[in-house]
Amino acid sequence: MDPTEILARTLYVEAGPHPVRAIEALAALAVNRARAAMPRPARRPGAAPFAPGGHARLPEPATAEVAATCRDPFLFPAWNPRHPDHVLLARPPQADPAFAICRRIAARALAGSLADPTGGATHWHPADQLPPWAVAQDPSAEIGGLIFYRLETGERPAHPAAPALVVAA
Repeated sequence: MDPTEILARTLYVEAGPHPVRAIEALAALAVNRARAAMPRPARRPGAAPFAPGGHARLPEPATAEVAATCRDPFLFPAWNPRHPDHVLLARPPQADPAFAICRRIAARALAGSLADPTGGATHWHPADQLPPWAVAQDPSAEIGGLIFYRLETGERPAHPAAPALVVAA
């Protein structure tokens, strides 16, 4: 399966019923996450950030890196074999217009022509869920029923404190 198809299927299963803007945001997140996983280029001591040798921008991830990011079951739960929608990854309905939209968005994301409405987000969850790691985080965007977060590379998600027991007097 080629990387465009992997990203399209991931978008379809994870955000298919959401608005187009939310699907675009999830595609941008996949590219952001692949970019964050890339090793940073070496920086020459004393070089200004935008000068040759400075590293103001990371290189764009290749399509294979985005495909590997899509298959991460912790980022996109549908890739977990026990997920109820995992079956749709193997055989998405080809005649579904939502899948055609996801294919077009995936092609634009891998070509680098998709704007990032998430502000560089690397984590996400549906708005109707609140995973423990998101409790202490500030969202960078909320788009079409999906909430996006930008966690710095190497930053561990926060764990909420255990609830205190209250004894009635």
